Amino acid sequence: MTTSEVSGSETGIETRGDSFLRARRPEQKQRRQEAILAAARELALAGGVRGVSLAGIAGLAGIDKSALLRYFETREQIFLELTGREWGPWVGALRDGLDAAVPGAPGTAGLVADVVARSFADRPLFCDLLAHTPLNFERNVSPETVRRYKLTSLAAVGEAADVVHRALPALTADECREFISAIASLAGSVWQIANPVPALAALFAADPALALACVDLAPRLRRTGDILLAGLIPSRGGGD
Repeated sequence: MTTSEVSGSETGIETRGDSFLRARRPEQKQRRQEAILAAARELALAGGVRGVSLAGIAGLAGIDKSALLRYFETREQIFLELTGREWGPWVGALRDGLDAAVPGAPGTAGLVADVVARSFADRPLFCDLLAHTPLNFERNVSPETVRRYKLTSLAAVGEAADVVHRALPALTADECREFISAIASLAGSVWQIANPVPALAALFAADPALALACVDLAPRLRRTGDILLAGLIPSRGGGD
């Protein structure tokens, strides 16, 4: 039986021929929202977040642009939702990577810096999204949407800080949060530098004078992580 053979009262969805117009029931709306998010994710992975348009998302999801706006208020809300969903798996990877760490043992700080760096480098979409979140995504959505996202991201940073604190108990909980927050902010911006558009990548590769413009994300994050962890305790107030 095709979509056109099923009445809207039976499916909870308005139909015209084989095209989907509107979900009436909550479960239908949820499925349509997931289809939109999946389309946005696919397009962002293929060509980067910057180049993804509402029209492109709607086309891949199989709906009109005007219909898409019944489910998400803006393009930015779609991507803010995707960013929020990336935090949980990232924390899980961090936890798995540091599960066997011996608290306070020699070399543990280096292990923490390495695991944190790789946790971002292994998630290019997450890094791309993080770069755009404060600049674009949070600026074109409702305050309530921003609030929901911030609660998600802050909770994830807190969980990640707890993981680091268990591995490095000499640091305070606030210092661990400061470390995670700094690396997360850096991951987004450095990822953009490490992944230039093809024309710029070719330029950097062809001109030796531009060699320093080429950045490798994981080593840069690892080095910065080492420096931050080494400096947190000496930087505490009250000492020379």
